[in-house]
Amino acid sequence: MATALLAKQLITPLQTIDDAALLFEDGIISAAGIRDEVQFSPRTRVIDFGDAILAPGLIDIHIHGAAGHDVMEGDDAGLAAIERHMATHGVTSYCPTTVTAAIDLTLRSLEALGHALSHPPKNEPTRARPLAIHLEGPFLSHAKRGVHPPSLLQPASLELFDKMWQAANGRVGLLTIAPEIEGAVDLIAEATRRGVVASLGHSNADLAQADQGIRAGARHATHTFNAMRPLDHRNPGLLGAVLTNNELTADIIADGIHVASEVVDLFVRAKGIARAVLITDSISATGMPDGSYMLGGLQVEVHDGRCDYQGRLAGSVLTLDRAVRNTMQFARLGLQHAIQMATLNPARVLRIERRKGSLTAGADADIAVFSPAGEVIRTIVGGVVN
Repeated sequence: MATALLAKQLITPLQTIDDAALLFEDGIISAAGIRDEVQFSPRTRVIDFGDAILAPGLIDIHIHGAAGHDVMEGDDAGLAAIERHMATHGVTSYCPTTVTAAIDLTLRSLEALGHALSHPPKNEPTRARPLAIHLEGPFLSHAKRGVHPPSLLQPASLELFDKMWQAANGRVGLLTIAPEIEGAVDLIAEATRRGVVASLGHSNADLAQADQGIRAGARHATHTFNAMRPLDHRNPGLLGAVLTNNELTADIIADGIHVASEVVDLFVRAKGIARAVLITDSISATGMPDGSYMLGGLQVEVHDGRCDYQGRLAGSVLTLDRAVRNTMQFARLGLQHAIQMATLNPARVLRIERRKGSLTAGADADIAVFSPAGEVIRTIVGGVVN
């Protein structure tokens, strides 16, 4: 049965439509526009959200866990809990993200995640859907490893990457890598050849090393400013490339803890609305009370919204809808532009913008319904409305 949603506004997100209607059937959007111009039959199910705002479902390309569970647990019940939590915050799609761990544990986790991606849950519309796996580690810089265990970091090995690829059944979509480490340029080129997005991060690269990675195929950057060489006016390093190279998209953790609000504003100004991506980097503690939680094999202490491991930041408890609202405040943006950074832009990073990240004809009916204040009212995954 066809369904029509009515609302005061609809964000596509490249435009805002007032007095809007959205029509979809069998999980695919067939029309979006001014309600008087969207035609549907008398048999169409009509749901009127009043003064609410329809937007694409949010997409988080960097998330380690939530609701007390970590994506590396390899447990169906744990993934279900994470996905249900994300859906309550407007997220309809995501990239489960690994953290550096022992190789055998990593391979087992990748096998479980690859299986989950190949066998999505049926008849569970309240769960976000995984898109592809994001490998964060083990090909990272020791100098900018963050909390990734130094003894488990690896040189950029084509052989090891292939083992990880095979374990995940080829469902790797994003690879965070430091371009200056041994073998990185060759691995970036091979990952790119396989359709994996190489993302520069956890790196102490100078500008020349960053440029080498970009020439090899890297086209994104991971949690900009965090785990990167600080910007120097004479030796700008990777960060200088990230902020000035228009061929790179880049993401940021806009929780007010990882990066100061003024720097979020600077980031948006430097990258522009079209190349800035919001992520959470959230861990198992997200949505839970203060206490001790796991990030891969690390026990992280969480207090007042800050996640610490041995005095270092270890992920976040940020939700993506909160990141949208924070970015509106920090960078003085309207909802439309902040929504674009959490929908269409991450879809473009993954090259899936024809079916995800927008409310346009032919796209999947993944929808987040917001209040005028930017709070999530309802999340619709795959066109299933409860």
